[in-house]
Amino acid sequence: MQSIQNKETFQELISGSQPIIIKFFADWCPDCTRMNMFIDEIIEENSQYKWYELNKDELPEIADRYDVMGIPSLLIFKDGEKTAHLHSANAKTPDQVREFLQNNK
Repeated sequence: MQSIQNKETFQELISGSQPIIIKFFADWCPDCTRMNMFIDEIIEENSQYKWYELNKDELPEIADRYDVMGIPSLLIFKDGEKTAHLHSANAKTPDQVREFLQNNK
């Protein structure tokens, strides 16, 4: 998963016509570490998406703009718009993430 380091890259990536998924995380977050243990398999199963990650602490204005209150959160973007948001409370297991992706195809 490629890391987004600045606002310009973020804007460029979300503006595309293909849907992308961005995982918002923080280094200190235990639930983020837990998600990292199972996310690679889910990425392989959902290769129709390009996957990125964004450290909420490094780019807090982006997290605020898109209502990322808890982490980890998965957001789907297409054509510059957020089309789906898996909030941290519902992103604790592989099954929850798979269900979110299935419901937002």
